Amino acid sequence: MKLQDKCLAIINHYDILPQLKYFQSEIYELTEAIIRYEEAKYNSCENYDINEISSLKEHIAEEIADVKLMLNQFKEYYDFSGYEIRKIMTFKANRQLDRIKNENIEKR
Repeated sequence: MKLQDKCLAIINHYDILPQLKYFQSEIYELTEAIIRYEEAKYNSCENYDINEISSLKEHIAEEIADVKLMLNQFKEYYDFSGYEIRKIMTFKANRQLDRIKNENIEKR
């Protein structure tokens, strides 16, 4: 079974609203993992050794995987193609880069 089929099976089993609520907790866990890593890396290095910091970074990858798995469930549930999503993402990334360029011009 392909990953996209697995994602669709999961969201169809649990239904959209419960998965949406679960998604909120996954986003929170990702945010917390990033905050813990950044604080350990930049503000509290004396309280962590290199192995602990590495472990915190690995935890971010795990949380990103959880969030992406949930996003893929929604993508499959609403029947969006990967191309369609990438096209919108590219547009939005380009738009943001243009905003950054304009910010830099305004600062001069």
